[in-house]
Amino acid sequence: MDLKSTNKVETNKYELEVSIDAAEFGAAIDQAYKKEGGKITVPGFRKGKAPRHLIEKMYGENFFYEEALNIAYPEAAEAAIAKSGLEVITVSGVDVAEISKDGVGLKITVVVKPEVKIDGYKGLKAEKIKVDVTDDEVEHELSHIRERNGRMVTVDDRAAAMDDTAEIDFEGFVDGEAFEGGKSENYSLKLGSGQFIPGFEEQIVGHNTGDEFDVNVTFPEDYHETKLAGKPAVFKVKLHEIKMTELPELDDEFAKDVSEFDTLDEYKADLKQKALAYKQKSADDAVENQLIDQLVDLLEGEIPDEMIDARVDDNVRDFAYRLQMQGLDINTYLKYTGGDMSALRDSMRDQADKQVKVRLALEKIAENEKIEVTEEDLDAEYAKYAESYKMEVDKVKAAIPADEIKKDLAVSKAIAFVRDNAEIKEVEQLSEKEADEKPAKKTAAKKSTAKKSTAKKAETDAE
Repeated sequence: MDLKSTNKVETNKYELEVSIDAAEFGAAIDQAYKKEGGKITVPGFRKGKAPRHLIEKMYGENFFYEEALNIAYPEAAEAAIAKSGLEVITVSGVDVAEISKDGVGLKITVVVKPEVKIDGYKGLKAEKIKVDVTDDEVEHELSHIRERNGRMVTVDDRAAAMDDTAEIDFEGFVDGEAFEGGKSENYSLKLGSGQFIPGFEEQIVGHNTGDEFDVNVTFPEDYHETKLAGKPAVFKVKLHEIKMTELPELDDEFAKDVSEFDTLDEYKADLKQKALAYKQKSADDAVENQLIDQLVDLLEGEIPDEMIDARVDDNVRDFAYRLQMQGLDINTYLKYTGGDMSALRDSMRDQADKQVKVRLALEKIAENEKIEVTEEDLDAEYAKYAESYKMEVDKVKAAIPADEIKKDLAVSKAIAFVRDNAEIKEVEQLSEKEADEKPAKKTAAKKSTAKKSTAKKAETDAE
């Protein structure tokens, strides 16, 4: 391969003039013959046994050229791009200028990372909510934990009450006729949960185990089954069993059962510390989102559509992966939601546009401020990956390119630089403008999808 010239044809686009010499193309033709020759029949020869020169004589000298070019092109294009020194985003077109046994001439059009400018990123203003955790909040969280650790016990000495679980048989009638879907046996209903139509659960309250009674209700006007909407109904109900949740005592023994602490006071202190850390992180994220929005507005440069499209591709793959983790493929999801891939991509375009701009802004800031990533930074990040994926560090290093991690670390340092140089005002609550702003996702500042895919590759390679 020889890179003859590199010519800028328009903003963010270059044309690479590339030649593949006779020897390289000849070797590719040999590979094409070995791959495709077995499928060809020539009179006088068994299928796949005809010599190459006879096939070319019968079908033309250029018979294997197309497949040979498919074989030779990827390596030639990769080498040409590397030699050009351009930071290529994608190849947007390939023209074959000439092709013969003497070699191939190509014109490869590539889209490159845009040149951008950003100024005024020091001294940005942002608001940060003051955070605190009250004793009431700790008690509220403790009550949830207590409920999760409660046990169901049968009640036989009183009538059913709200928050009990009633095991019932029921059958519903409208105009004296039973209707489809209105009957069940041994159904467990949490009273007060709102599972049934309004008024149903309230009429079970006050009844005792073994009671048989009618429940009179009216279906809502907007009920999903139009035949029943707005109509009065009678349910014949039998109450088999009443259960309640018996909550554990809030004492030191409870703390020992649900945590690593020996006393309830220690456990409460830990819950408060964790809640405070969570609120602090949320407040920090809100500050970062405000700064990110401002960086997008400060960025100057013409961003190619192909770069946005590539980010949309990443986001679609990430979304499909998350669906897969829930046992659902993306085509089934689109079928259920009545959407299509084009609409899904359109819905992600604004987010992708912002993610690309933030990434470019932070990379430019890292360049402007000469932010460096040390070997210690890199080793620490590899260690995090190894811990996260339960792998050996060497295997992570073999699977995830160091250059990609360094770029992400530089971006992380850049947003930290912007934050350290911002004017952050503590407030009781965000101003109306900031509260109404739709927060940017933190992944806008990082190649989260790329990191996930390379980490996933590391996981696969390790297996």
